[in-house]
Amino acid sequence: MDEAEPSAAAPLVGLAAAILAATLDEPRVLTVPVAGQPAGRGEGLPAGPLEPAHPTLERGLRAWVERQTGQSLGYVEQLYTFGDRDRRRDGRDEGGQHALSVAYLALVREARPAADATWQSWYRYFPYEDRRAGRPPALDAVVARLEAWAEEAASPAEGRRRGDRIGLTFGAAGGWNEERVLERYELLFEAGLVPEAGAADSLAGQAMAFDHRRMLATALGRLRGKIKYRPVVFELMPPAFTLGQLQRVVEALSGVLLHKQNFRRLVAQQGLVEETESVTAETGGRPARLMRFRREVLLERPAPGLRLPAGRAG
Repeated sequence: MDEAEPSAAAPLVGLAAAILAATLDEPRVLTVPVAGQPAGRGEGLPAGPLEPAHPTLERGLRAWVERQTGQSLGYVEQLYTFGDRDRRRDGRDEGGQHALSVAYLALVREARPAADATWQSWYRYFPYEDRRAGRPPALDAVVARLEAWAEEAASPAEGRRRGDRIGLTFGAAGGWNEERVLERYELLFEAGLVPEAGAADSLAGQAMAFDHRRMLATALGRLRGKIKYRPVVFELMPPAFTLGQLQRVVEALSGVLLHKQNFRRLVAQQGLVEETESVTAETGGRPARLMRFRREVLLERPAPGLRLPAGRAG
């Protein structure tokens, strides 16, 4: 039997990269200006269409990133394929055609970008995710609006469902789970509390072009989960670092403080680092021993990572 003729044109395929780096206290994402967007949504992730000249998706992504930012990528992994109909990925009216974007997570050490690309704190887009100084004021305001949305539900059952989701994603039920970045953003989107969903303000963080903030939320949740079972944090560290610097980067990424002695004990027990022969006085106190990542750990066990409970700063 002959194959049925396709009912619509093949979907358009785009490529986008959430490129993450970290200073000691501020995790960052590389952004580029995006033309033709509504006011307040003129920045997004490096992105471009898959072209016939690209031999693979990843090589196409790397080509777009270098063209738009001058940044050469090291560690890259595929995140998710976003494919809702009428996404209007590039601002055109696709007439109901699916527009797919394959999003990637890339980890780099921060370098000065080319052209108009800029490094931004990822807490600019998700201010309620940073709990290192305690419960952020932005979180109280966000939860208050969500609770009002739950009260406006069409039925008591729907109101309870919304309330349960608020408790689960924003920490009232079972504590705060730092990996639920995407679930929190999607709940805010469903409640109409972000500009991407039509909100008049940006109480829940700076908006981004298209669905790039959803991509970024996916990347942050993936990274926060992954540092617990894979040593990817060392992709963001310089070749030599102190244990204090390592802890501050992990805290910046996870948005929570870690107990100093517990952190150092578990890093030592897991054999993730080894001492170098150098010390540094840049920490402001006694000279501190510089460490480096032990790459042998990748061969010693299948899941080396930083499985550390959040706790009071030591």
